[in-house]
Amino acid sequence: MLVVVAAFRGYAIVASDGRMGTVSDCLYDDRSWKIRWLVVDTGSWLTGRKVLVHPSAVAKPDYEHHELAVALTRAQVEESPDIRSDQPVSRKAELNLKDYYGWDPLWGGGDYFGGGFGIGAGGIGKPLSTPSFFAAASHDTDEVEASLADNEADPHLRSTTEIIGYHVHATDGSIGHMENLLIDDTSWSIRYFILDTKNWWIGRHVLISPYAVTKTSWEDHDIQLNVTREKVKSSPAWDPLAMVDQVYEKELHHYYNWPGYGFH
Repeated sequence: MLVVVAAFRGYAIVASDGRMGTVSDCLYDDRSWKIRWLVVDTGSWLTGRKVLVHPSAVAKPDYEHHELAVALTRAQVEESPDIRSDQPVSRKAELNLKDYYGWDPLWGGGDYFGGGFGIGAGGIGKPLSTPSFFAAASHDTDEVEASLADNEADPHLRSTTEIIGYHVHATDGSIGHMENLLIDDTSWSIRYFILDTKNWWIGRHVLISPYAVTKTSWEDHDIQLNVTREKVKSSPAWDPLAMVDQVYEKELHHYYNWPGYGFH
């Protein structure tokens, strides 16, 4: 099911032996557009510590009770490698955390939709990166070893909270701003951006796939797309009050010629 990522903020993280805290943010890889970590606020339980939970540990979300059950115990989390809330999380620290829990170190890395529609990357542009405070696993052994030695953070790990509000530009002008993200609650992939176009097309919201991104400027807080304003305006209408079903997704992907659903 597709859900807005902002809905998860405040959800309780429930271990097998009790609550651990609440979700304060979701961190994604800006190359794969996949959620790689849930940031958990543990309140007074583990004061001064940042707790990261891997999406692979999460069971099916309980939307009725606003809870995410995880295959962990409070004792496991308490004994996990320490990641302080006031310091950057290095690649070494992240890999140590994945090793401690036995999580796949390459989960969420690589190309866009690596675990989404089951297709390869389709010409998506590489975002402009600035130093970030989280880290990723790498497919390059030499790069990993160098990063472990230097305790480098990965510039590709980004906050979903941070990107909300970014300005979005078509090839011929602004079309609005990022209002939210739609993610798949099974693969934890970011499937679409929800764009508010009120400053250009009053009363409208549109869905845009990350496939359309050509550049992201973290310094300027804006995103460039490879579509025109007219293309967006003529796109299949989307009702924010209706669920996004497969019929609509197929229509949208065919219209923009985005990969997905077995075609290119």
